[in-house]
Amino acid sequence: MQVDFYQLSRDSAEVAVAQIAAKALPAGQRMLVVAGDEALLGRVSAALWGRLRDSFLPNARQGGEHDARQPILLATDLGAGDAANGAPNGAGVVAFADGVWREVPEGVGGFARALLFFDEGGLLPARALWKAMGQREDVTRAFWRQEDGRWVKAG
Repeated sequence: MQVDFYQLSRDSAEVAVAQIAAKALPAGQRMLVVAGDEALLGRVSAALWGRLRDSFLPNARQGGEHDARQPILLATDLGAGDAANGAPNGAGVVAFADGVWREVPEGVGGFARALLFFDEGGLLPARALWKAMGQREDVTRAFWRQEDGRWVKAG
């Protein structure tokens, strides 16, 4: 699995998630965006629908009738799904918008990529996670930071 660490400095998590999703969806990737804070999920949804000038990114909260059809599904945890199908929408990308890493439970699989968005307050836990992920043979890591409004790979 690819694990990408996104250090937020200029933009909020909701803006950063929308920026990344705007590149992932046209590439055919589906996303599961996870945050324990309902208000943050609301801001992420609003940013996905209309934050970027030339696009809107369809999304819905998990638990609806059409979860499987959603290109971006918003959830408070990773608990949904089953071993055969993974995330309810078949997402290959999971984004932790609240900066809290969650281990993927046995019943939810299929993620090829995980994104962790964190700000200055989450720097120490992100560093510890970076080190821990470096010990795993099944993980490839990348560290991204913002420079002049763009995401630049820094590690």
